[in-house]
Amino acid sequence: MADDKKKKGEEGQQAQAPKAKPQLDEAEIAKKRAERAAKKAGKGGGAAATETAEVQGEKPGPARLRVAFEKELAAQLKKELGLENAMEVPRIKKITINMGLGEAISNPKLMDSAVDELRAISGQQPVVTKAKKSIATFKLREGQKIGAMVTLRRDRMYEFLDRLVNLALPRVRDFKGVSPKAFDGRGNYSLGIKEQIIFPEINFDRVDKIKGMNISIVTSARTDDHGRALLKVLGMPFRS
Repeated sequence: MADDKKKKGEEGQQAQAPKAKPQLDEAEIAKKRAERAAKKAGKGGGAAATETAEVQGEKPGPARLRVAFEKELAAQLKKELGLENAMEVPRIKKITINMGLGEAISNPKLMDSAVDELRAISGQQPVVTKAKKSIATFKLREGQKIGAMVTLRRDRMYEFLDRLVNLALPRVRDFKGVSPKAFDGRGNYSLGIKEQIIFPEINFDRVDKIKGMNISIVTSARTDDHGRALLKVLGMPFRS
């Protein structure tokens, strides 16, 4: 009798014990996480690749243009400008992309597509800009959304400039180069883009309206000549 009770007690404990969950391999877990990250809507090409690499445990390397500038182009620029100290070599501080949308006053849905496209182009979440004061002539009220902007620094800045110079600008219709005079007197350069579809990250079939943008490249150059030499070394196709 004692043996029968003991056996019944052991069987009850085994029945109440929770079933162990099947353990997934680390490679399968990383694969599933990468698939979930790729399915997230609104992610840009560069941002999605970076996120997938981080999920799989691979750290993205430095930007190609940044490595080339630090290893070769900086010394070449120093020799060209006749500078004695390497710290005097002009460098890029930041790149600002601004997309103004005056039509968003009457069509607020236009702002959503602009934010998604700017995110895809830059690989970074844009900031929605709002009106600082009301203007009755333009039917504009204070605090109304009228545009989007993003500021790029470090590797993302160099990656965007690399794609702009080598992929986007050559796709402009009848492109003959950018103006070499669009400097502000302090070595900073401004560039206007009429169509966002020149960037390969934009799906032309999903574009509801052609939008333009302003690109400002802020450098540490003290003069326009130094700023022009810096951008020329980095591959900016100036009009001759």
